[in-house]
Amino acid sequence: MTIEQMNERRRELGYTYEQVAEKAELPVSTVQKVLGGITKHPRRETLAALQRVLGDEERAWIRRYLSVDRESRASMVRDSMFSYAALPEKKQGQYTIEDVEALPGDQRVELLDGVIYDLGAPSVVHQIILRELAFSFHAQIAACGRDCLVLFAPTDVQIAKDLFTMVQPDLMVVCDRDILTRKRIVGAPDLLVEILSPSTRALDMELKLWKYKDTGVREYWIVDPDKKKVYIYYFEGAGIADIAVYTFRDTVPIGISEGHCSVDFAAIDDRLAELKL
Repeated sequence: MTIEQMNERRRELGYTYEQVAEKAELPVSTVQKVLGGITKHPRRETLAALQRVLGDEERAWIRRYLSVDRESRASMVRDSMFSYAALPEKKQGQYTIEDVEALPGDQRVELLDGVIYDLGAPSVVHQIILRELAFSFHAQIAACGRDCLVLFAPTDVQIAKDLFTMVQPDLMVVCDRDILTRKRIVGAPDLLVEILSPSTRALDMELKLWKYKDTGVREYWIVDPDKKKVYIYYFEGAGIADIAVYTFRDTVPIGISEGHCSVDFAAIDDRLAELKL
């Protein structure tokens, strides 16, 4: 969310600087300087606090989602559960990585807490965004001098280091080489990106969000091609995640680079427009 968008939202809500400061628990002077454009590089924590106050209805929904318990979250995605005749006779919630590996090779699935989910085939738009993001992340991480690897699906990630969860994030940045094995990643990458598809929308925005936060992922991007928005969750602090929302016309900072690297989503948007997608 840009400063201009925040100011527009503040005017829509009819908030004064004093009201924004009170709701965001920030000094009035800080709010005035940031929204007035005087502070050119506001702290991420300050921006996150302002976005929580000046966010749109989607962010309000996200906050409501994060406030409900796990069982309620799980009930939101029951329809995504996978059923396959070749699986052993177990209840959903009891399957293991060994069961998933026994499935036919052309069946792309994920395992979360013993439940198998069918991912389906990605769309052309999904794959173009993934390709462009992979190029951009690789170039940016290298330019920042970070000794991190940029990997993309299908790569298995045993993110919880147990036998009941194995995911295939669309894109990931791995800075800790100790979690790499020849077969899969065992542990939490520093940054994960999921590109929403109709078949995975609920899974990516709900169960995976909670699982990634729990397992130590530092930063999680959700890219929504339909709404042309990018939702970013910063999990490094305690309690509820900091949330930022950007559009496909924004330059999106990579949080784990401490603001030194970014992804130009306008270039991705232009590429999709060029292809009339």
